[in-house]
Amino acid sequence: MSSSGAIESDLIITPPDESTITVDSLEVAQFVYLLLSSAKIRQTIDTITAKVVLILGRFTPERLAILERIREALRNRSYLPMLFDFKGPTHRDSTETISTLAHLARFVIVDLTDARSVPQELMAIIPNLPSVPVQPLLAAGQPEYGMFEHFRHYPWVLDVVSYPDEDTLIRLLDQKVIAPAEAMANRAKKPADNREVI
Repeated sequence: MSSSGAIESDLIITPPDESTITVDSLEVAQFVYLLLSSAKIRQTIDTITAKVVLILGRFTPERLAILERIREALRNRSYLPMLFDFKGPTHRDSTETISTLAHLARFVIVDLTDARSVPQELMAIIPNLPSVPVQPLLAAGQPEYGMFEHFRHYPWVLDVVSYPDEDTLIRLLDQKVIAPAEAMANRAKKPADNREVI
């Protein structure tokens, strides 16, 4: 049965005796209703956001090989790494996709080496997601891109980890990348978890 032509506005998805929530799309109404009513779905989302790590960087063959090594190392540590490899320059659609993925992430790892689309990606993520730590990486001897200094003012942007080579980076991943990001993620989560019950 088609809903084409049906009016989809001011759809109420809550029972009469509860605070009213209205939406303007049947698909959104179904999704939000499931989120509100199903503990299993909420638990699944919580599980995902506790394990997802978004990896950003340059997708030339050399740089992509390092990002793939990071992804494999994270997978071996029971994370759910996401590497968004898109073709061509960053545009609105890809930036919005990256922002959506960042909302699901426990933390973000970004390789600043030879950055091209990374500045735009970080602009879509860092100012809007204070609960998602960002761990920057940079190949030793390489300069940061000029505007990255702006992001250092955000407390959830961690110190840049400089690495001399791929093997050293993987060897130091737990201590220099994962541990600081996890510590920051735990601090960001604490206020919500420790709210006083009135």
